[in-house]
Amino acid sequence: MTATLTTPRRRGVLAKRSVLPWLFLAPGLLLALVFKFLPMGKGIWLSFFDVRPFLGDKWVGLDNYTRVLTDHRFQDAIGHTLLLGLGQSLGAILVGFLLALLLEGQARSLKIMRTAVFLPVVTATAVVGEMWRLLYYPTSDGLINHGLSFLGLGPAQFLDNPDTALWATMVMAVWMLAPYNMVIILAGLAGVDRTLYEAAAMDGVSLWQRLRYVTLPAIRPALGIVLTLAAIRGLRVFTEVYVLTGGGPAGSTEVWMTRAYTLGFTRNDIGGASAASVVLLCVTLLLTVTVNYFRKRGDVR
Repeated sequence: MTATLTTPRRRGVLAKRSVLPWLFLAPGLLLALVFKFLPMGKGIWLSFFDVRPFLGDKWVGLDNYTRVLTDHRFQDAIGHTLLLGLGQSLGAILVGFLLALLLEGQARSLKIMRTAVFLPVVTATAVVGEMWRLLYYPTSDGLINHGLSFLGLGPAQFLDNPDTALWATMVMAVWMLAPYNMVIILAGLAGVDRTLYEAAAMDGVSLWQRLRYVTLPAIRPALGIVLTLAAIRGLRVFTEVYVLTGGGPAGSTEVWMTRAYTLGFTRNDIGGASAASVVLLCVTLLLTVTVNYFRKRGDVR
């Protein structure tokens, strides 16, 4: 009799415990549904239409996708996106790794330095872009050109020259993203067994060999996370380009997202912009799955 009474009670307790986490998650899930997933579904739907406000949308099937993929401006934007994404990702990972090695430790001064270095991550990208616009100011009044004048160089047209605008944008992106990678790598370095360093030092192992055979294998999971995030960020680059150059000069810094933005909000081609966004979504998902697959294979080995 007691067992029959306690069993329903246990079921009720288990049911409450299973429902309680969903109650806490409900507000966030509702916001994500309204502001993320529903607009995403609407964008996928509009990509198959010629969107005509007040006249009614016209079904065009895959015409928007064909037009986007054959547009030479989008084809140029693909090259700029890949170059900028790859450059800023590798640069941010390398700089973040070096910063993590330099700022690892429990000293109070290091904590203050880590906080200061992390400030670009929590600063709005638009503010960072405007700051770098001032640094790149094309006369001797700009900070960078003022420094070049002491070397007898410049002033250089960093953002107004098609040959240097993309590289100047890449430098700003590395400066902004490297501290984020630093924090993740620092978390990986915290789990490294210090006795391995002591044993390596006693054996006379060089600094490079310690990094290669002790540090890098130990932080492989952290590097896998950094690579996954870098792959996603690299393809979705937008704000830094839009603030610094707006895709210019002469389209030399136009990336996939800025081209889609121009198509949708300047030329009012909502269907084409939606198709471009869906293509980017598919490529991002494919790249993320690929990176995770190779990361898991590496962890197994």
